[in-house]
Amino acid sequence: MKIRVGQGYDVHKWVEGRPFILGGVEIPSDFGPLGHSDADLVCHALCDALLGAANMRNIGYHFSDTDPMWKGVASTLLLKKVMEMIRDKGWEVGNVDVTVVLDRPKLNPHIPSIKENLAFVMDIDIDQISVKATTSEGLGFVGRAEGISAMAVALIQAK
Repeated sequence: MKIRVGQGYDVHKWVEGRPFILGGVEIPSDFGPLGHSDADLVCHALCDALLGAANMRNIGYHFSDTDPMWKGVASTLLLKKVMEMIRDKGWEVGNVDVTVVLDRPKLNPHIPSIKENLAFVMDIDIDQISVKATTSEGLGFVGRAEGISAMAVALIQAK
């Protein structure tokens, strides 16, 4: 069986008054990530992991943040397009694993909804998706509430 692994990472500045969307799910918060699109770090990290695994460059190459077409777009749409792209190249997802790093708000109550939405968007089984949250223990830009980050790993296999 032919398999590949890709890794994705995303970081955004944390600002007051922006919606906080992860995996297409709005998280109640007074702050949200600043970005050209909806700044959904989970979707962005997943896009990069999937594109990397398929040797198809990265999210910025396909959906440039200088292109007005993508201004304010729902990142779930980008993830859906990436899934179409890798499937067109003969790949299918084995599994994905995402870690979001932030000190607040707490994400554990929202993880089931995030997983359900990602399964729908990616058209894969919910058991193929792992989403976790961790803190920075008050250290660095995340600990100072200046930003938020997410990492993802994707395993893809030939159809």
